[in-house]
Amino acid sequence: MKTVDTIDALETLYDAAVPASLTKVVKRITPHYATWINTARFCVLTTVGPEGSDGSPRGDVGPVVRLVDDKTLWLPDWRGNNRIDSLRNIVRDGRVSLMFMVPGSANVIRVNGTAVLSDDPDVTHSFEQNKKHPKSVIVITVGEAYFQCAKAIMRSELWTGDPVTDLPTAGQLLKEQQAEFDAQGYDDGYAEYAKGRMW
Repeated sequence: MKTVDTIDALETLYDAAVPASLTKVVKRITPHYATWINTARFCVLTTVGPEGSDGSPRGDVGPVVRLVDDKTLWLPDWRGNNRIDSLRNIVRDGRVSLMFMVPGSANVIRVNGTAVLSDDPDVTHSFEQNKKHPKSVIVITVGEAYFQCAKAIMRSELWTGDPVTDLPTAGQLLKEQQAEFDAQGYDDGYAEYAKGRMW
């Protein structure tokens, strides 16, 4: 297979960047971007560390992040599986990217910046839900933000396509690795199990 292994070779494959793709970049969260981000209940957090990159879905009942000011976002680390891959990466390499998505919108808002973790009780307790709070909060300093061209969502029909119903379940994916695993029991009980572990 022929590969592209130099920047010069890459750039010969493509035309010059569309001017609007460059002018749309902002260095702070403007009022319109703030409206968009405050509406988003879901984002994908991407980090990088010595073992490689990691992409982690994040969601909440309200805004997925708190807009502290036009350069700062707080992202609570709600209860999960305790792998803490993203958090390990942030401690060792603070570069992060976020992609905010809102159902029905073909646009995606991207934020690139740097992050640190805070376990300051004043910060973590400010996110209290059902008398629980995150163990840490990801404090993101915005380097740049911009909207992603809508073509990817449009091509994929992410929000408008027919529902897919014949996918392997989480239990089946686990059973594929552990033959004795009770996939049906896991799948049947997960929704009830998760109710008490959202926060």
